[in-house]
Amino acid sequence: MARRYDPDRRQRIIDAAIAVVGERGIAGLGHRAVAAAADVPLGSTTYHFATLDDLLVAALQQVNGEWMTDFARWVDGIDLAAPLADEVTRLVEDTLAGDRGRVELEYELYLAALRREAVRPIAAACLDEMVRLLGRRIGDEPTARAVVAFADGLLLQHLLTGQPFQPATVRAGLAGILG
Repeated sequence: MARRYDPDRRQRIIDAAIAVVGERGIAGLGHRAVAAAADVPLGSTTYHFATLDDLLVAALQQVNGEWMTDFARWVDGIDLAAPLADEVTRLVEDTLAGDRGRVELEYELYLAALRREAVRPIAAACLDEMVRLLGRRIGDEPTARAVVAFADGLLLQHLLTGQPFQPATVRAGLAGILG
């Protein structure tokens, strides 16, 4: 029997892994679950991704690519005449007002790096790129690193607690940190 030509199979597997993590979390990620979601034979997932970490790295790279596109767009749109606290507040508010499932998925994959060594460099590279982009725009890399950490923490807290977003509180906190 001849093999079926399927040039998009690897990408479908990555997309399926992202969907599985989005629905079931990292704990639900497995070759069988991904193969079923991608509608491919189980052997295809292990052919393209020998380990779950390999698959997780590919998924995180794709999700990070999408996040970085959005982040770079925000950085380019920063009004340098406005207080940075206002601009960061806008980023957090817009992120929380968007697709919550997408933000949860991004953090699920990002936090997988805590336990999976293979994923850690991908998450670290994303953070470093965010700092680089923001630092270049505002002219201060240490401040950029603090802003990225603050925004990450704030987004995680809101996702975990579900408390309403209060722009004035965030602005005041950022203003205190930024001086």
